[in-house]
Amino acid sequence: MSVEPIILSTNRPGAVQAAAPSDTHPASSNDGSACLCGHDDADNVVLDSRAIPHAIRHATIFGALSAIQPGFALDLVASHNPLPLLAQLESRRPGDFTVAYLENGPENWTVRLTRTN
Repeated sequence: MSVEPIILSTNRPGAVQAAAPSDTHPASSNDGSACLCGHDDADNVVLDSRAIPHAIRHATIFGALSAIQPGFALDLVASHNPLPLLAQLESRRPGDFTVAYLENGPENWTVRLTRTN
């Protein structure tokens, strides 16, 4: 099976013309953030893992953690004590996050993962 690129014509029905790049709103900034859209980055981001399908839960959490800048935190809400995830995190990224339990069961656990470097 060969793979061929798909080229979409801008002349097709329903096509939208792409806006020209703007010098006043660059796609990225010099500090490494994704955009300059004017939104405020919260010190803490809350990720409720209970709503994420089990098959992709850890991958989703690791993806979110990779976006956290040093000094910022992710509050992870889970339906169980996330000890297996914390062990994986320490194995993959030793010393990169501090862990603080904000809620310790029995129904829900909330763990603050703060990026240290």
